[in-house]
Amino acid sequence: MESDDLVGAAALRWSDSGWTDSGSTDSGWPDDDPPARRAAATDAEAAVAALYDAAAVGLLRLAYLMLGDRPSAEDVVQDAFFGLYRNWARLADHDRALAYVRSSVLNGCRSALRRRAVGRRLTTYQPPAASAEATALGYEERREVMQAVRRLPDRQREALVLRFYLDLPDAEIARIMGLRPSSVRSATHRALKALGLSLEEGS
Repeated sequence: MESDDLVGAAALRWSDSGWTDSGSTDSGWPDDDPPARRAAATDAEAAVAALYDAAAVGLLRLAYLMLGDRPSAEDVVQDAFFGLYRNWARLADHDRALAYVRSSVLNGCRSALRRRAVGRRLTTYQPPAASAEATALGYEERREVMQAVRRLPDRQREALVLRFYLDLPDAEIARIMGLRPSSVRSATHRALKALGLSLEEGS
């Protein structure tokens, strides 16, 4: 899954879908003032579009790591951004918009995993071809690592991905997952220990 491929797919899906949710009657924008409503919608569109351009690829990769297949990851991320757009007027702190979307993506992944039946097909995350990870780590090793990560309990897997993939601090992970920072550290520690044991057993 190359970076350029993700960018193209994300941009195409988002722009083709359009911004306005014509079926929504509860956007939080002023209903009794059409010009104000249009201005608010335009502001929301510009802000969410800018955030999408900046963060969509990283969030797609996050969802892909959690779910293991690209179409599901794209659906989760797109739903998260549409949710942000619909609720932009209600967002108390627009500077926290990225945290809102990360939480939405994580919750979307949780819901998708709950809906899946047994026999979920595991696929492998492949970093960009020019990256150091792709050069240093062989295909088989990457496959084993990602399979081991996906076998972790949900909380441990989420903490591990948010910490070491997105490189988020414990306090931010705690807000996203709805935990105390100490619980995040504990989940990360247990995840690393379980991951190490799993890889040792498989070697």
